[in-house]
Amino acid sequence: MSDLPLIAYKVLTAPQMAQLEADGTFNGAPIDLSDGYIHLSTEAQLTETVDKHFAGQGDLHVVAVDLAVLGDAVKWEPSRGGQLFPHIYAALPLNAALAYGPLERDGTGQVKLPIAS
Repeated sequence: MSDLPLIAYKVLTAPQMAQLEADGTFNGAPIDLSDGYIHLSTEAQLTETVDKHFAGQGDLHVVAVDLAVLGDAVKWEPSRGGQLFPHIYAALPLNAALAYGPLERDGTGQVKLPIAS
């Protein structure tokens, strides 16, 4: 049995979030399209990802993604510091979103996880 998480997180800009909601699918941010896969982060990686790749940006959203829904489209690959990151080699469908909402931080500066309503 794998120790890899079953839930990962995607950070989206407001227009990207609107696209996911309107179209029911998200094909990727410019960096995703360039790399050929959609970048996700685990809960443990999320705050560092936001701090590194979205510094100074406002109106961001976090999507909790059920990796089981995506099946074989998910590949765990080494990236920053050799850590394994989940990458999706397909579009992100809205039905894989367990929860999503505006990016918020707690009192220690950690990104809060979205809660399903």
